Amino acid sequence: MKILPGINSPADLRGLSLQELEQLASEIREELIKTVSRTGGHLAPNLGVVELTLALHLVFQAPRDKIIWDVGHQCYVHKMITGRFSRFSSLRQFGGLSGFPKRSESEYDVFDTGHSSTSISAALGFALARDLAGEDYQVVAVVGDGALTGGMAFEALNHAGHLKTPFIVVLNDNEMSIAKPVGGLSAYLSRLRTAPFYSRSKEELENILQGLPWGPTVLRFMDRVKDSLKYLLVPGMFFEELGFTYLGPIDGHNILQTKEVLERAKGLKGPVLVHVITVKGKGYGPAEKQPEIFHGIGPFDPQTGIPVKKPSPPTFTEVFGSELVRQAERDKRIVAITAAMPLGTGLVPFARRFPDRFFDVGIAEQHALTLAAGLAAGGFKPVVAIYSTFIQRGIDQIIHDIALMSLPVVIALDRAGVVGEDGETHQGLFDISLLRCVPNLILMAPKDEQELRHMLATALAQSGPAVLRYPRGAGIGVPLTGPARPLPVGKGEILREGGDMAVLALGPLVYEALKAAEGLAQEGIQAAVINPRFIKPLDRQLILEWAGRTGHLLTVEEHVVAGGFGSSVLELLTSQGLWGIKVKTLGVGDFFVPHGNPSLLKEKMGLTAEGIKQAAKDLLGRRTSQRLGSRYGLRGG
Repeated sequence: MKILPGINSPADLRGLSLQELEQLASEIREELIKTVSRTGGHLAPNLGVVELTLALHLVFQAPRDKIIWDVGHQCYVHKMITGRFSRFSSLRQFGGLSGFPKRSESEYDVFDTGHSSTSISAALGFALARDLAGEDYQVVAVVGDGALTGGMAFEALNHAGHLKTPFIVVLNDNEMSIAKPVGGLSAYLSRLRTAPFYSRSKEELENILQGLPWGPTVLRFMDRVKDSLKYLLVPGMFFEELGFTYLGPIDGHNILQTKEVLERAKGLKGPVLVHVITVKGKGYGPAEKQPEIFHGIGPFDPQTGIPVKKPSPPTFTEVFGSELVRQAERDKRIVAITAAMPLGTGLVPFARRFPDRFFDVGIAEQHALTLAAGLAAGGFKPVVAIYSTFIQRGIDQIIHDIALMSLPVVIALDRAGVVGEDGETHQGLFDISLLRCVPNLILMAPKDEQELRHMLATALAQSGPAVLRYPRGAGIGVPLTGPARPLPVGKGEILREGGDMAVLALGPLVYEALKAAEGLAQEGIQAAVINPRFIKPLDRQLILEWAGRTGHLLTVEEHVVAGGFGSSVLELLTSQGLWGIKVKTLGVGDFFVPHGNPSLLKEKMGLTAEGIKQAAKDLLGRRTSQRLGSRYGLRGG
């Protein structure tokens, strides 16, 4: 008889025997593989935290006690045992369960996450709020070893150690093997240092010695000896020096051992760090062998682990990676930088071909950008490949360390636009607004993969910073012919003539605009279609010419309307006193876009050929406006 369907809350775990808990862990893994093979998602991280999650919910009384998941991509098990198992098949589907913690989804999700290295800061905030309010509950941050490469995590550790505020950090270390550090000595040290009589006896001895004439000297000597032995024997002295009590490392797949150490951590004063060793992808052979591939994966065959892929053109990411290698073959000054995403940003071929010119800095976008600035100032041509959603973390570095000195750094923004199933925290919908205002910077958006090649060549040819933004997923399928050549900076192109209005569509939406123009032509409306290519600098002459010729402009972008490409067109017209031009800006409205299939999301926001066609008719006054959207309120800008 299956146990998992009967788990409606963490309270249901506490009546289970060890044998039943282990059976439950096995059932959870089966469900993870079955569901994620269909929906896609973060499989390997969740397989690695099954026993750890069960132990956390056995020890802590959530939702009263606060469990905060760093990044949150490992929260699937947590969702299954907090009343959401019956909906788990809807994972990452529009209107279904999010792949990350969401406060609006459950009281057990106490903090929305999606980006790395935030959990310790948030947990410390919860702990301080608890103390200031005079309340009494436990606060736990679960953070991976990879997230500790992010500077924000160290800032929080430093502050927490200074304040001595009681809370617990669980370090989920899935890179180390379970070897000697997990053995008898480590378990003994953890038991010794958490035993109540140890802390009490230590305090009593110190009080006695302080009262004797030679006592302080003895205490100082004992402290030096103790510190020397701790550095020799205890692997977590870095955390001890920051002010944390360090426990571990322990086997995170041993439910009883993990539960026991977490119980001890609850009884300690001040901040505690529990070091847990887990295996990423645990229990599923393909994920254990290739944890990076199964970290975040699309649908796959659960029997073989082979991804289910429909025939499609190369992705924008693949084309970018291949072209960068070609450019680097010709120019030895080109170096590539990524923030823990070599596979996701297409830089694996570059890393293999030029290992000495490739730098993975870990989850540290700020460092990646200033490192690039230093390389550029030193005479190299750095290319920094970062997801659009993560560039938000490095805006100061772009302004202060790159643009201010007009250094030749190329920033490749992968996954720009609607990303899809990962939801609000990962949609790449803010980069134009954040970067368009920065002086000395060129900002481009290719309509297809061939133009991406040309734009990369354009960026590398500049003496100052250049940014290119391109979407996730397959390209348009245009032929990739000839060598990449730099484009004239700030010049767009006319793709279709028309006298009634002009559609300025950004990036791959150009092709949707062309389809829309064909449909409009059948209704007697002649719409010109322009590919702006450059968001900054704008092709002012081209835009002003078509504004004057048609009197009607429709801008289309896979980005928020506020401060986006359409805003720059409106600013241009206003600066020229062209108040009579009718303009409509089509993009993402003032809301966060939820998770769901990208095609469905774009359809609901009007970012399709049909949506563009209807927006064009609205602009010309040929139809009555209809609100697009669903219960989520999705609509075009």
